[in-house]
Amino acid sequence: MSTETAPAHRYAVYFAPAPGTLGWLAGSHWLGRCAAQLQPLPQLDIVGVAREDLYRLTAAPRRYGWHATLKAPFMLAPGVDWLTLHQATQAVARQLQPFTLPPLQVERLDDFLALVPMAAPATQAALHEAAAACVTQLQPLAAPLPPFELARRRAGGLTPRQDALLLRWGYPFVLEEFRFHLSLTGPLDTVAASTQALVQDAAEQFFADLPPLSFNSLALFAEPTPGADFVLLDHLEMGA
Repeated sequence: MSTETAPAHRYAVYFAPAPGTLGWLAGSHWLGRCAAQLQPLPQLDIVGVAREDLYRLTAAPRRYGWHATLKAPFMLAPGVDWLTLHQATQAVARQLQPFTLPPLQVERLDDFLALVPMAAPATQAALHEAAAACVTQLQPLAAPLPPFELARRRAGGLTPRQDALLLRWGYPFVLEEFRFHLSLTGPLDTVAASTQALVQDAAEQFFADLPPLSFNSLALFAEPTPGADFVLLDHLEMGA
């Protein structure tokens, strides 16, 4: 993609499979939107689950696009432009070596469903290295969090350590609090327990045959205007 683009409200650095691959298509269809082609996609028909319930359950992750967070959404600091961010992210990517993720499994994390990699110490170390590099090396380009965003994050209930990470790095779930995951739903309590169980069963079957995903690039996403759907801007190859 061209590095010439209009300024966006916020940017984020994610892991995301390459558009067109089965890993990208499966996740995007599950959420009901392709963040690369900027269009809605048909969602899975789940017996016993109303379409509007699945659509509502997946609303939160659908806005952000199919991804796992490395550097959470942030505004650029005054004087920093998109080209500077692109070059800095490319520099981070070149420091990292590509690897293959272990098989992914559906888990309930707090109040939502997500795909998480099966336990593999070497892979977990590589994931934490990639996320920490994105967080720490790109933070100088980020603007401080506005007061309303600090208040919103704190309203969810944070530990003292998470609050310190929020203030220092703009997000509470980084470094030792980081857990790699690709969100499948928003809060589950928006639907009945029976619907939650059906959706989880369907997700387990839907993603059971997903081939191993290559973690070989950093994906730059943008929120064009406040509250808009995030769009995929570019993939920057690791180790290149």
